[in-house]
Amino acid sequence: MFSLSHNIWELILMTNNRISKRFSQLKKDGRTALVSYVMGGDPDIDTSLSAIKALRDNGADVIELGFPFTDPTADGVSIQKAGLRSLSANINLSNIFEIVDKFRQSDRDTPLILMGYTNPVYAMGYEKFALNCAECGVDGVIIVDLPIEEDRPLRQELETRGLSIINLVTPTTTSERLTRIAESASGFIYYVAVAGITGSKSANPEEIRLGIESAQKATNLPVCVGFGIRTGEQAYGMAQIADGIVVGSAFVEIIEQEIVNKSNCNAIEKNEIRAQITERLGELTRELSSAISSKT
Repeated sequence: MFSLSHNIWELILMTNNRISKRFSQLKKDGRTALVSYVMGGDPDIDTSLSAIKALRDNGADVIELGFPFTDPTADGVSIQKAGLRSLSANINLSNIFEIVDKFRQSDRDTPLILMGYTNPVYAMGYEKFALNCAECGVDGVIIVDLPIEEDRPLRQELETRGLSIINLVTPTTTSERLTRIAESASGFIYYVAVAGITGSKSANPEEIRLGIESAQKATNLPVCVGFGIRTGEQAYGMAQIADGIVVGSAFVEIIEQEIVNKSNCNAIEKNEIRAQITERLGELTRELSSAISSKT
């Protein structure tokens, strides 16, 4: 299916190490991880590829690539719109794998995680989904609406191929449930900083400090905090209490701002828009990366 030349067992070995290697190096360097999200296929495959390269080239340590779904229950307006744009471009999971595969042809080191919802994965079949992830170079997945009580079939397929399934923890997660999540977690723990959907509120470090500490005590994995982080100042505050920060809506909104009302442009104009998107994504990535470059 994919053009990469190495065999599946080489892929599994690399995949199993990329996330842990990256966080291990960041810990040695005393740095907090910057995890950056964009929606796959928004507004097209080439722009998505340029976007994730821009994130990587300007300081993102881990890339999250969304795959679109018609009913994104955890996503705010910005990411909902991005998903609709992607669906309007007829983007499906096969296209998402294509983007990852193209990225891996020039990057064998940056951890890349797919983020989305159960329905498209279930429709493809857990075994086929996991195999495609491993073949194209995905390192892990976040399935927002798949609780630990129901994730075992997918988890087994992913773990067999060396991929992580990354779990969400929220401020309302009980101690008992946190322990259960930590026992089965891999890659890192994703701590949701606010109650609600993405991009809806600003996160307050002091309100979640104890929750982050509880998560860190429950696991040896890194704990990354997301939802409600947009600026360097906010990122700096979160970097003092977490092992990584996750930023999504702020990046997605840059893409929306550059492409709105420009759907009928010609090839030259599309290239100009793509260049402007990558430039602005790079600027924000550098701001965030600089803000969290060291803990005080």
